[in-house]
Formats: sequence, structure tokens, C-alpha cells
Amino acid sequence: MASISNLSIIHQSRSSSFHKLHCTSHRNVHPISNHLEFSPLHKKIASLKTPTLLKLSHRLSDFRLVKAAAADAEGHEIELAKGFVESNKSFSEKFPALVTGFFFFTWYFLNVIFNILNKKVYNYFPYPYFVSVIHLLVGVVYCLISWSLGLPKRAPINKELLGLLTPVAACHALGHVMSNVSFAAVAVSFTHTIKALEPFFSAAASQFVLGHQIPLPLWLSLAPVVLGVSMASLTELSFNWTGFISAMISNISFTYRSIYSKKAMTGMDSTNIYAYISIIALLFCLPPAIVIEGPQLMQYGFKAAIAKVGLQKFLSDLFWIGMFYHLYNQVATNTLERVAPLTHAVGNVLKRVFVIGFSIVVFGNRISTQTGIGTGIAIAGVAIYSLIKANMEEEKRKAAQQHES
Repeated sequence: MASISNLSIIHQSRSSSFHKLHCTSHRNVHPISNHLEFSPLHKKIASLKTPTLLKLSHRLSDFRLVKAAAADAEGHEIELAKGFVESNKSFSEKFPALVTGFFFFTWYFLNVIFNILNKKVYNYFPYPYFVSVIHLLVGVVYCLISWSLGLPKRAPINKELLGLLTPVAACHALGHVMSNVSFAAVAVSFTHTIKALEPFFSAAASQFVLGHQIPLPLWLSLAPVVLGVSMASLTELSFNWTGFISAMISNISFTYRSIYSKKAMTGMDSTNIYAYISIIALLFCLPPAIVIEGPQLMQYGFKAAIAKVGLQKFLSDLFWIGMFYHLYNQVATNTLERVAPLTHAVGNVLKRVFVIGFSIVVFGNRISTQTGIGTGIAIAGVAIYSLIKANMEEEKRKAAQQHES
């Protein structure tokens, strides 16, 4: 009852206030009413009586209250919708930096494990051509199983695309085999130090093969790389020409792989492209493995390995190095798709540092002071080169966007 009384008092107060306001307004307007005397609007208003005006006032007040309530309800619904959208976001959408960091960690972890396990296999089974085939074979089987499950769905390939991917796969096969020949011949840390020269070969191919003008700052940033690799090679305790030349051929092969990859840019996703490249590369790797190492393997290679570690461990090691090889390459591709070129460049340099550091610790490789300093200089040079190149590419991209807009 108290609330009803209060509403009645409010209603009376509103009516009284409105009546006073109306009277006051009427008095104030009266002096100039001569100007509006014959206005239809003036006549219409004048014809309205106070009760009618009160009813209109109440309706207007009720309308405003309803409108305010509707606005509040709409705002509440918007907030609920925002909360609903936020709650339905995936973990990667809510924490993109954390997910990218996890990708980098997984990439480095798989790469380090692969390099360590790969070198351990070479210590009792020094057949890099055959091991290279196993790397690709395990990856191809993995891709075929993934395709059969629709994870991902296999993208169709035609004759034109096959023609574009074949040179890429050929360079990939040669670079992969030569890297493994080097890994089998010298310390893992030394192979990765030599492979730090890859940007030098890339710049040289761009300048003298493709005819692209390389800026002077890029060439200057490569000087520490060449100096560092030279210093490390002169005093490397595990140095031999097989390991050195194989790593250099690997650098050249991967450089041309990059050149052909740019020509083979398609709308196909990276997972399917890498799967097709692995299949074609496997076909390239099989003949030399059979011709060069086949007779030795059949005579005593397999028997010696099984006698040293047992059949189960031998097969297990071959399977896992192939699996880690494929997974680290696939995760690397997925990782680099998530980040900008600058982060990509830094990530590649840090990966090489991780591999060199862990390989020295795990295998206990003794390195001279000059080799250590040379390796550090080479890695620093690669970092500087990568940063300068990434910044240049970013500036080109922004300039192209501004030109289009």
C-alpha cells in the first residue's frame, strides 16, 4: 500500500508540475501570440484542454520509460552476446602468443632430438644414403595415413603442378642426402656451422643467377659469416673434406630449392605441398642409395648394426629418426606460417644455436677456442643478415600495400 501511495503522490506531483509549467509557458508565449494567431499548429494546441495535455504527458512519460528500458535491455543483450562470443573463442584465439611460443618450443625440441638421435645412429650405422631414404619413407607413410583419415584432406595434383614441384623435390633430395653425408662424417655442430653459409649462397644466386640486385648492407653482413666459418673450419678437430664439401653442396642445393619454390608458388596448403615434395624426393633418393650403399648393406651393413644394438633397437631408431625428421619439418612450416618474416629469421638463427649447443653437450665434442669463436661470429653474422633482410622485405610489403591503396 505504501508503494501505491507513493506512486499516487508522484503522479499528482507530476500533474501539478506540468500544469504550472503549462500555465507559465502560456503566459510567456502570450506576448508574441499575435505572430502565431493564425497558425494551424497554434490553433490545434490552443484547442487542447488541460486534461488532454495531462494524458499526453503521461503517455509521453511512459513512452520514455519504455524506451529507456528497451535501451537497457538492448545493452544487456549486447554485453551477453560479447560474453558469449568471447567464451566460444578457441584457446589459440584467446592466447595467440602462448600458442606461437609452444610451436617454437616444439620445433626446437623436435629438431634437437632428431639431430642427436640421427648422429647416434651414424655412430653404429654409417650409411647416410640409406638413412636419408628412411627419413623420407617414414614421412611419406605418415602423410599417406593422414590423407586416408582426412587429416588433412589430400589436395589433387595435376601435370602442371607436378612439373613445378619436381625441381623443388630434386633439390630437396640432394640437399637432404648431402646434409646426412656431412652429419655422418663430422660433428653435428661443425655441419651446422658450415650450413650457416646458406644465406651467402642464397644472396649469390639471387645476384648472379636471377639478376636481383643485392643491397650492400646485406653483402657486408655476410662477411662475418664467411670469416666465422673459415675460423671454425681451420681448427675443427673432426674436420674432413667429405663432411665439409657435402655440407657446402647441401647449402647450394637448398639455395636452388628456394629459387624453384618461388616459381612453384600455388594455392595449395603447405602440408600437402610438403607431402608431395617428400614423395617425389623419396623417388630421387632411392636409386643412389641402392647403387652406392646397397651391396655393402646386404653384405655386412645390416648384420653389423644388429650385432651392435640388436634388431629391435635398430628398427626402433630408424623409425624414430624418420618420424622426428618429418615432424620437425612439418612443425617448422606451421610455425613460420604464424609469424612475421622478422620473427621467422630470428627463429631460424636461434634454432641453429640450440642444435649446436645441445650437440656439443650431449656428445661431449671437444672444440678449440678458435672454433668456438668462429662459430659464434658466424651465427652472429647470420642473425644480422636475417634481420636486415627481414626488415627490407617488410618495407617492400608495406610499400606494395600503399601503392595498391
